[in-house]
Amino acid sequence: MIFAPLHLLTQFPPAAPAPPVGHELTTLYALILGVVEGITEFLPVSSTAHLILAADVLHLRETEFLKSFEIIIQLGAILSVVVLYWTRFWNWEVFKKLVVAFIPTGIIGLALYKVVKGYLLGNIAVVLWALFIGGIALLVFERFKKHSEVDPDFTEITYRKALLVGVFQAIAIVPGVSRSAATIVGGSLIGISKRTIVEFSFMLAVPTMLAASLLELYKNHATLNAGASALAVGFIVSFVMAIIAIKSFLAYLKKRDFTIFGWYRIVLAIAFYLVVVR
Repeated sequence: MIFAPLHLLTQFPPAAPAPPVGHELTTLYALILGVVEGITEFLPVSSTAHLILAADVLHLRETEFLKSFEIIIQLGAILSVVVLYWTRFWNWEVFKKLVVAFIPTGIIGLALYKVVKGYLLGNIAVVLWALFIGGIALLVFERFKKHSEVDPDFTEITYRKALLVGVFQAIAIVPGVSRSAATIVGGSLIGISKRTIVEFSFMLAVPTMLAASLLELYKNHATLNAGASALAVGFIVSFVMAIIAIKSFLAYLKKRDFTIFGWYRIVLAIAFYLVVVR
């Protein structure tokens, strides 16, 4: 395998690269990361992985603020779902299914918060392996899974299926897995149609990232206050870009599948290792 040896995955905490002096999270860098987050949040390519890799390319210091920034600006992208799917959130049955689906992620995310924040976020080896393996999984999934082209119908999501979707989403606490990929693939495997699970995945992101952001604000509010302007820029930019990304992604899925995203993940992981890490 061309990647770093597997034992790198257990070297915690990961060694941070020595960036040039003065490379802080300026407004420009916050804008760049906001664009990256907004475009990738709802694609099955892992926005967290892209933020981590982008920060590495920009030589940003792996600070507690940067880790918190990468979590909270995802909420900006997620709020675009509230704007686009506002009426669906008022459906009581849909709302209850979202709550059920959120439970596994909430429990697992809270239990493993210190592990994720301390050892996984910023670990390039973990991100590249997750991208690569996830890309293969998407290709295998598309090779054997037949999608049904029907309009979204949330009645096909039972409470049991909603809970299982939440379990699949919990896997995405590993950076590089992709929350949308985990829920879409997992939902499809348990019999939910493509358009339905895609839109349910979009909506499930709202309570998930809202909870993650509130937890981050509670635990690191002092650190985040110091970089409030950069956080605001990243938040707003990710929101705007996510609206564009969602509409484009749904239009894309009307004619195509996820194969291109599988290949993209594989190529990105290999290219980043060869060009940046090696």
